[in-house]
Amino acid sequence: MALASRMWRFFPLGRGAAPGTRFSTGTWGSLEQCCPRRFRGPEVIGNPGTLKRGLLFSALSYLGFETYQVISQAAVVHATAKVEEILEQADYLYESGETEKLYQLLTQYKESEDAEVLWRLARASRDIAQLSGTSEEEKKLFVYEALEYAKRALEKNESSFAAHKWYAICISDVGDYEGIKVKIANAYIIKEHFEKAIELNPKDATSIHLMGIWCYTFAEMPWYQRRIAKMLFATPPSSTYEEALGYFHRAEQVDPNFYSKNLLLLGKTYLKLKNKKLAAFWLMKARDYPAHTEEDKQIQTEAAQLLTGL
Repeated sequence: MALASRMWRFFPLGRGAAPGTRFSTGTWGSLEQCCPRRFRGPEVIGNPGTLKRGLLFSALSYLGFETYQVISQAAVVHATAKVEEILEQADYLYESGETEKLYQLLTQYKESEDAEVLWRLARASRDIAQLSGTSEEEKKLFVYEALEYAKRALEKNESSFAAHKWYAICISDVGDYEGIKVKIANAYIIKEHFEKAIELNPKDATSIHLMGIWCYTFAEMPWYQRRIAKMLFATPPSSTYEEALGYFHRAEQVDPNFYSKNLLLLGKTYLKLKNKKLAAFWLMKARDYPAHTEEDKQIQTEAAQLLTGL
């Protein structure tokens, strides 16, 4: 019934028109002024066979359009469902630490136009680069590959906080192969994208933590690197330990104990600020953090060594 009722809009009013239907006199008046000759009966109807064929063509055209819409909508729904299924599988493999399987899964969809798929692929490529079994030559290839995926993710969706975050991370990684001048120049871009990621999702502790690392890195930059930076740039990037501390605490407030490295860096930052009491507090938390990954074990060892020094 819905289809039939909508189809009536495509047909001219004739004997089947609803009782009481009238044409606007104003409309016909304007036509008469443009066209002095008035059309009557047979001149309007013309050949009945032609009219029937016109009605049939209109109906078929409308049905074809309706069918196209239904098929298009079904395709979109199917594509969306497929993407969601891929993302679920990818997140499960990531949480399970199945780095290689995750990469194999996502590379099947490397031509995807979906930002959620692409930034996960950037992360997976980077994780492969970090594996101990990856050669230096392969690592470089994966690092640049990760940056390309992150760049595409950002192009597809500039409102994705994760795309901004992983783009910044990947640019930082590439800096290791580009030289000190490019690395310092990239620092401005990295900061911009971390800040954007935090703006888009203030509850993402990782983005906040990474902004803290950015501040910590430039706060402890050796004097000779500062000198090079001043020679290359009028206003080189800079920060303070106080700024870094603020981000590390903010990350901890958003998601307490989310990352052993955030605990370690809180302790190390307090050491830089000569506050041994608070440094010991956070270093003990880092040392006692349950080790789920190889990185956690390394952080436990470093925290224990720093505590021994205290």
